Amino acid sequence: MDCVYDMNGLRVIDLSKIIDPATETRRCTLYRFNTGGPIPDFHTNMDLMSHLGTHAEGPYHHSDDWPSVAEVPLTSFMGRAIYVSIEGAEPNSYITPELLDKFCLPLMEDDTIVILDSPYKLAPFTPKTNTAEDKRLFVNGETAKWLRDHKAKAIGFGDGVSIENSNDDVKPFHDILLAENILFVEVLKNLEKLEKKVFFMSYSPLPIIGLDSSPVRAYAIEGLKEFS
Repeated sequence: MDCVYDMNGLRVIDLSKIIDPATETRRCTLYRFNTGGPIPDFHTNMDLMSHLGTHAEGPYHHSDDWPSVAEVPLTSFMGRAIYVSIEGAEPNSYITPELLDKFCLPLMEDDTIVILDSPYKLAPFTPKTNTAEDKRLFVNGETAKWLRDHKAKAIGFGDGVSIENSNDDVKPFHDILLAENILFVEVLKNLEKLEKKVFFMSYSPLPIIGLDSSPVRAYAIEGLKEFS
C-alpha cells in the first residue's frame, strides 16, 4: 500500500498504522449491513477501542476534569511538526533535557508538534516490550517538563521511544503534558520516509464528546513554505 504521494509538487507521507480487523490485537470489530430497499445502502457499526492503531490522546485520557478530544481546539491536531531522532544515547536511557537541548532545541518554535525517535526500533505494545530485545529510549517527568516549558503543541512517538516501560515514568510524562492540553500521537509509522525535519502535520480525531482518545489518519506534508 502506498504511503508517499505527490500532490502538485508537495510530498504527502501517510504516518498511520493501517488497521486490519482480521489481525488487530486491540478491540476492532466491524458489522457491515445493508439497510435494504431497491438501492444497496451499506452501513457499518464499529466496535473499536479508542486507542486503536495510530491515535491521538486527549487530556480526558488522564482526568475526568480535563477535556475530551472533541473539546480541544481543532488547531491542536495540526501544524508545524519536527522529527527528532536522538542519536548516540545509550540503550534504555532517558531522553534528558540535555539531549533535547542538543537535538530538539535548534528546531523548536512555540506550538510545534515534536516527534521523538531513536535508532533503537521496536514496535510498541508487543510481547517484546520490556524484554532484552527492547533497547528503546525512555521518557519521564523531566522529558515532559522540557517539552512543556518549550511550548510543544503535541508529542508524537516513533518506534525508537518506549511509552510503556514503567508507570513511574509514564504517569508523570502524561500528567504534566496533558494538564496543559499538550496532546500525544502514538504508533506513528513510515517516519523513515520523511525527507525533511520540519513539515506540516495533521492527525484529526473523531469529534465525539466524552472520547478520551481517537484513531486518526496522521500525515505529513513536506514543501509547504509556511511550515518549512
